[in-house]
Amino acid sequence: MIMNFELALLADVIFAAGTGDAHHGSTLPFKIALIGALGIGAQWLAWKLQRPAIVLMAIAGLIFGPLVGYLMGLPVPTFLHNILENLRLNPKADFGDVYRPMIGIAVAIILFEGGLNLKFKDLGDAKSAVIRMVLLAGPIAWGLGTLAAHYLVGLEWDMAAMVGGLFIVTGPTVIMPLLRQAHLQAKPANILKWEGIVNDPVGALFAVVVFEFIRITQMEASMAMVFGRIAFACVLGTVVGIISGIGMASAFRRGYIPEYLKAPVVLAWVLVIYVIANILAEETGLLAVTALGMTMANTKFASMVEMRRFKENIAIILVSGVFVMLTATLTPDILRAFVSDWGVIAFVLAMMFLVRPIAVMVSTLWSGVSWKESLLISLIAPRGIVAVAVAGLFAAEMSALGRDDGLIFVPLAFALVFATVLFAGFFIGPLAHMLKLDSGDGDGVLIVGANPWSLGLAKALKELQINVTVADTNWRRLRGARLEGHSTFYGEVLSENADYSLDHSAFNVLIAATPNEAYNALVCVEFAPELGRHRVFQVGAKENDEDDGESIAFTSRGRTLTSRGRSFDAMTRDWWGGWRFRATNLSDAYTLEDLYKDRGDDLDLVLARKPDGTLEFIQPGRELRAQGSTVLSFSPAKDTESRRGGGAKRGDGLAGPTAPLPS
Repeated sequence: MIMNFELALLADVIFAAGTGDAHHGSTLPFKIALIGALGIGAQWLAWKLQRPAIVLMAIAGLIFGPLVGYLMGLPVPTFLHNILENLRLNPKADFGDVYRPMIGIAVAIILFEGGLNLKFKDLGDAKSAVIRMVLLAGPIAWGLGTLAAHYLVGLEWDMAAMVGGLFIVTGPTVIMPLLRQAHLQAKPANILKWEGIVNDPVGALFAVVVFEFIRITQMEASMAMVFGRIAFACVLGTVVGIISGIGMASAFRRGYIPEYLKAPVVLAWVLVIYVIANILAEETGLLAVTALGMTMANTKFASMVEMRRFKENIAIILVSGVFVMLTATLTPDILRAFVSDWGVIAFVLAMMFLVRPIAVMVSTLWSGVSWKESLLISLIAPRGIVAVAVAGLFAAEMSALGRDDGLIFVPLAFALVFATVLFAGFFIGPLAHMLKLDSGDGDGVLIVGANPWSLGLAKALKELQINVTVADTNWRRLRGARLEGHSTFYGEVLSENADYSLDHSAFNVLIAATPNEAYNALVCVEFAPELGRHRVFQVGAKENDEDDGESIAFTSRGRTLTSRGRSFDAMTRDWWGGWRFRATNLSDAYTLEDLYKDRGDDLDLVLARKPDGTLEFIQPGRELRAQGSTVLSFSPAKDTESRRGGGAKRGDGLAGPTAPLPS
């Protein structure tokens, strides 16, 4: 149903925009397909290379927009000129009058998606700092950004205020991969994550307020009338969004909408609310859909899975297309003038190293955030999708009002995006390490799959003072992990929701321990680019299945866990047969060979903790150099007499005793 709705919407766009000459009508479907292919292709390439998608999408738009346009101006053969003409993206000319409403609708859906991410209860310990970042740092950055845009870029005060408000946002879609890459400590990571989620719609709303001010003042109204209408528009948009959100959530709870229609209905509802709010008061639609998303995110109903599916399918398509289109609207003349303007470079540097640090440092005073954390947060502020999308929308709107100076919004947004994303990508890791705000290597383990064996492993790791997070899609199966005091994640670790709700900075190692071998392999393949393949492990369906030609290919799965590489069924059977996890300190007086003699040849080694604190997870056939290490083994729980030291019992205080961990 989602795809049918998209195709219908796409057909309307093609019909509306393709009413020109025959050549235009024949090339427009190709241009739409090209935009889709470039956008989704850039997203895929970003996933493959583990690079920010926003940069690759912008590069795609620059190549097929300004670069192809520049090549068309060169003396080239006619056939090549025709090929370039078909490949060139010029959205304003290609889509005509449909261009502005298309961008408006896309931005509305993107802002709704941003509001849908904001669940207040998930703010946790970062709530106080995030509130300060929004209520204090936001306005400070707005004011300082306005000054920078006016004095450095030369924009008039009203346009400078719009730029200053828009560029306070930090994009969560860019922040999340950076946080996973840097492995920050929980506190600064949570502040950066939630600031991006909250500020995404807030910055756009600042720009909406300034646009309303510009639009109404052009009607030569009094200041009292201007501020009165702005206040009315803000209240109206918020009320419409909240009421519509409560109504939609209530309809879901009461079963008025069948499951297969929920995602399409939400999409249609967002468009309806956007249009209705704009009819009631111009340009309040963006505020209304943002409030709609926030209301639905914080209202209890049982269809958030459908909402996440909506985001993952529709929003990604729109974001990809909008990014390519906005970049393609730039012309070679604009880019040349832009690059040669030292004021723009000064503005970008001022936003990165003056405006943002001052706003963050002032807002976090006496907040419990250390100066090191404030410094890191102030320097890591990559702008993202909302900044560029809203800049494109208001560039078109200002041009329609006769303010051609608004055309600078898009190149200015891209300059700030490129600079902040590249700076954060290269320096977040070294900066966090220098400030001692990284979580270090081997600090935490994520166990996917809650079952008796994996919960026993989690408890053993906790006894070794290793941080553990247990993830499962079943709330009841997580009960044991919650009772043991482990961090838990209830949900699908492969979903987009996990990017926001799962603390990726809390673990450097993953163990997939579900009964489903294919799912374990899929989880390992998904997390391997982030953690490194040497840090993703799984239990399989067969004994030593890493070398079994009938099993999943070695390159398409995680590494096999434990020295004997036994299957999930075998380890579960042994668990119920009385086997338990034990930690043993090895030394020259009590070696690994002694451990095997005491516990038997069927002993299964899980990991070794080296004297320097690093973890080595043990695989089948790998030689373990464990002298001076603490090894974790899985073996029968019954006590056996030691074959060394005159028949001493285990745990009697001799070198290398192993006390059983509680089951």
